[in-house]
Amino acid sequence: MIVEQLSLVDFRNYAVADVSLAAGANVFVGRNGQGKTNLAEAIGYFATLGSHRVSQDAPMVRDGADAAIVRMRLAYGDRRVQLESQLNRSGSNKARVNGAPVKTTELPRYAQVVLFAPEDLQIVRADPLSRRRFADQLLIQRAPRMAGVLADYDRVLKQRTALLKSARARGIRGDALSTLEVWDDKLVALGTDIIRARLVLANDLAGPVTDAYAAIAGEDHRPEISWALSIGGSDPEDDRDAPSPATPPLGSTAAARLDEGVPVPPSEVVQQQFRAALAARRTQELDRGLTLVGPHRDDLVLRVRGLPVKGYASHGESWSVALSLRLASAELLRAQSQLGDPILILDDVFAELDADRRARLALLVEGYEQVVVTAAVEEDVPTALRARTVRVVAGTIVPEPKPEPQRESEPGPSEEDATHG
Repeated sequence: MIVEQLSLVDFRNYAVADVSLAAGANVFVGRNGQGKTNLAEAIGYFATLGSHRVSQDAPMVRDGADAAIVRMRLAYGDRRVQLESQLNRSGSNKARVNGAPVKTTELPRYAQVVLFAPEDLQIVRADPLSRRRFADQLLIQRAPRMAGVLADYDRVLKQRTALLKSARARGIRGDALSTLEVWDDKLVALGTDIIRARLVLANDLAGPVTDAYAAIAGEDHRPEISWALSIGGSDPEDDRDAPSPATPPLGSTAAARLDEGVPVPPSEVVQQQFRAALAARRTQELDRGLTLVGPHRDDLVLRVRGLPVKGYASHGESWSVALSLRLASAELLRAQSQLGDPILILDDVFAELDADRRARLALLVEGYEQVVVTAAVEEDVPTALRARTVRVVAGTIVPEPKPEPQRESEPGPSEEDATHG
């Protein structure tokens, strides 16, 4: 899978922009603030229906405009697909595939993109929300239907939480709030689907993360991964400032090594524990006006050398874990996709890495069908990834100067002239 053409209207700092890309490596070069990352962001949007920099769509609309339009032509071998998204500053977004209107949630079916950026360091260092967001974006790419499940869960969560806040304001307690059970049923059904999908994802990331970490760091630091689940008794959101414990799913007693995985319980077991956890925390929920149980409060716990990455890992180890998660994501998508390799984007990454990690990363990614790199300094990018360069200046794509045509040499005297000379 490759992007052949990207067109923007009123997106970020671009009034209008058209850029052609080729198979292999493509480098967007420009000083900071010129718009090269905006191009990467536009490509990535079709895969995850979101930005890697902001949680809302409005900042992607150019100042003074009501909507932004992003078009992208994808090639899968001989097949071509034109995707279009209209991002509205207010109201619902719109989408088209080959000119025909579709639901926005259909777009990830056609585009698979793995984007790594300096912001990804927050996956391992920031609050649980960053890790949930990483996992859920990958879930959507692996199974596009999950976009609808996650959106429905978020809607139900808001409705249920609003009911809890209203009950707290009115002083309602205990069983007097019978309408809460309706929202409990919906929360459990949707939340169970998300929890089980996340557990499967953690297991499937096992081998790829281990391999990627060893390739980048040059040594095995025994990476581990597990979900701390609120239905299992933990509450990562309340303990967000402390290193998360390696709470295995559903009450198991040991953290899951990446190369071992953990059994994913059937839906009935998850639902039963979900309902029990809701019942156990009902009083606290009414007191606080918050939904305290569900996948919106879970955390993906990452460890190296037996210690949580958050709070204990060095800067280099944190970078290696973040890179490994993205490279493992690309390998998962590559293995299951019938559309070819995912598009791999490295946004301002090489400036953050030492020479050794630059070389290791370039070696790992150069075999993908298409790699898009952004850089402020072209020389930061390894030579192997500089096949094609696109220069960006103040929201404008600057065409590469065409080589001067060689001047034909003056013709010499013909044999006849020489004879008569």
